[in-house]
Amino acid sequence: MKEHIAELRTLERNLYAYNYALGLMTYDEATAAPAESAEGRAEAAEVLSRAQFNTLVQPSTDALLDAAEAEADTEQEKAEVRELRISLDRIRPIPADEYAAFTRLTQESVSVWGKAKRSNDFSLFAPYLEKLIAARRRQASQIAPDRDPYEVLLDQFERGLTIERCDAFFAQLRAAIVPLLQAIADHGTPVRTDFLDQDWPIEGQRVLANKIMSLWGLDPAHCSLAESEHPFTNGFNSKDVRITTHYMPRDMLSSLYSVAHEGGHALYELNVDPSLNYTVLAGGSTMGLHESQSRLFENMVGRSRGFIHLIWPTLRTLFPAQLSGVSEEELYRAASRAEPSLIRTEADELTYGLHIMVRYELEKALFHGELSVSELPAAWNAKYKEYLGVDVPDDAHGVLQDIHWSWGEFGYFPSYALGSAYAAQAMASLAAEMDLDAMLAKGDLTPLKTALTNRLWQYGCMKEPAWLIENLCGGTFDPKYYIEYLTKKYSELYSL
Repeated sequence: MKEHIAELRTLERNLYAYNYALGLMTYDEATAAPAESAEGRAEAAEVLSRAQFNTLVQPSTDALLDAAEAEADTEQEKAEVRELRISLDRIRPIPADEYAAFTRLTQESVSVWGKAKRSNDFSLFAPYLEKLIAARRRQASQIAPDRDPYEVLLDQFERGLTIERCDAFFAQLRAAIVPLLQAIADHGTPVRTDFLDQDWPIEGQRVLANKIMSLWGLDPAHCSLAESEHPFTNGFNSKDVRITTHYMPRDMLSSLYSVAHEGGHALYELNVDPSLNYTVLAGGSTMGLHESQSRLFENMVGRSRGFIHLIWPTLRTLFPAQLSGVSEEELYRAASRAEPSLIRTEADELTYGLHIMVRYELEKALFHGELSVSELPAAWNAKYKEYLGVDVPDDAHGVLQDIHWSWGEFGYFPSYALGSAYAAQAMASLAAEMDLDAMLAKGDLTPLKTALTNRLWQYGCMKEPAWLIENLCGGTFDPKYYIEYLTKKYSELYSL
């Protein structure tokens, strides 16, 4: 018997229990908790996070990891030691009081962010945002005092990501996207969109959401769908994943594609090898890899002609009046249109990267002391005008639109763009093995899901992120596949 490995597993189960409880709080706050319940939730979260911290950060942990490493002779055991060391190194430099206080702050700030967004009042959220940025900057300096604080945060979401790599990646995207958008504006064949802005009954949208869940193969016994201000996914283990959506009365595509997106996250979590449950290896690896799956199912599957053909009969049944006089091809083109807009989560594939660039550049400026929180709304609006050519009417449609900053998730946003690029390369590689449209014609995504399980899903965090990225992509990651995908799709769509 491996005594120290058994002790390590006990530690992991204890950490899992705290993560589960804290995750349930987050889920409950967004879906069911009363509007004025933040104080009690913050109190409980602070106590739980302190206990979680103390469970991992204690003198005996290093000795346990050393002993377990000496006993480890399987890939999983060695990976458990590796990932626990990384977790320990990331939180041990932070004082316990600060760690717990930050958890409390995020619980409070999420609630205030929701109020600020609903009332279109950035001044409500600004003091919390200042505290969150100061806390994250301080944590980054504690973890790696000699590194750029923003780069430390990038690395926590996408291991190995640097500002230099991020800058180069976005420069490549910008060089391709901007001229392609200009070509569409100058001489692209117009896409019909007049039928999109009308009343789409919410009950019909709920039926459609469940249809997408079914098509993705998300078993309701293990994956639930709820409603929240901002769609998100909470993965607790391979048999318990919660996703949410938000229904817009005059935008049927919004919920359709948020369910497709969150459903991609859920598929990843649900298909991790169950033997990894309750260990630090459970769940998806980096956020770039996680977003690769959500963006793949949202866009490369969900906005394909085959998918539109598959759900067309359902849509015609649910919304006969709204789709009267609309063809299947017109819906496909409208769902894939390139149209600079205000809201990231509603953005088309082509302009989506520009939304991410805005957030990336603003976060860098905030953490480098080049921009203050009070200046943030104006800077946001200026970048939206510069990059997307749109005027931001208010902060609810601008700087307050995303929940991520209220969670303290600075450095997360680049994962969306990287994930889109990983997904494009993965699908280019998989095209040699399977025909997506043929799969969709049969209404069966099993071959695609099997391939993604083999390449990525099953491993959880057992493999190093660099290995997982290469295995998913079918080779060394190269943004050219994403650029080629966008260029081909939009050149065809707009007859360029």
